[in-house]
Amino acid sequence: MKKNKFSKNWVKRQKNDFYTKESKTQGYRSRSAFKLIEIDQKFNFLSNSKFILDLGSAPGGWSQVASKKNKNGKILSVDIKEMLPIVNVKFLRGDFINPNIQDDIINYFNKKIDVVVSDMASNTTGNKELDSIRTGNLCLNALEFSKRVLNIKGVFVSKIFMGSVFKEIQKEAKKVFKNIFFFKPKSSRKESKEIYIFCKSLRILND
Repeated sequence: MKKNKFSKNWVKRQKNDFYTKESKTQGYRSRSAFKLIEIDQKFNFLSNSKFILDLGSAPGGWSQVASKKNKNGKILSVDIKEMLPIVNVKFLRGDFINPNIQDDIINYFNKKIDVVVSDMASNTTGNKELDSIRTGNLCLNALEFSKRVLNIKGVFVSKIFMGSVFKEIQKEAKKVFKNIFFFKPKSSRKESKEIYIFCKSLRILND
């Protein structure tokens, strides 16, 4: 009964949600597209970026935004789920944490890149603290990988959930990047504990 009630409430909320309606109007595959739009409006980084990696890309909302902002560069999207084609976007299906997939990413660009964005989140368990930790670990993995692929002025953007892992992410990010900001887009639901970390300019350029 509780599950059915939750499902009905979720469907009702989706139907009445402004960003869900707007995503359909503007042709985006998910309401999360507006989160990246807002982050870009705040920090203005996509237009000047030619080489972009989108982690946890399916169904493709963030990749659509990146594609519209960047028509002449290379965009690679990665997800364990299938994603329908997007103009100017190459899709790689696989688990980002898999070393072989990471090698495929590096080989695809074959050079240092401008941006890594990640909207990755673990499957929810119902335990908010556990979900926060799991999603936080995905962020930490993406952060670590960013050191390998970003150029010296590179940008890293990732979803995180407020919780016990937040301080660890903040601490690790400060070791890697010179500039770090936290931002919650208006399109992020008020009741959600999600927030986005925006990092720019590596402290040490890795070979």
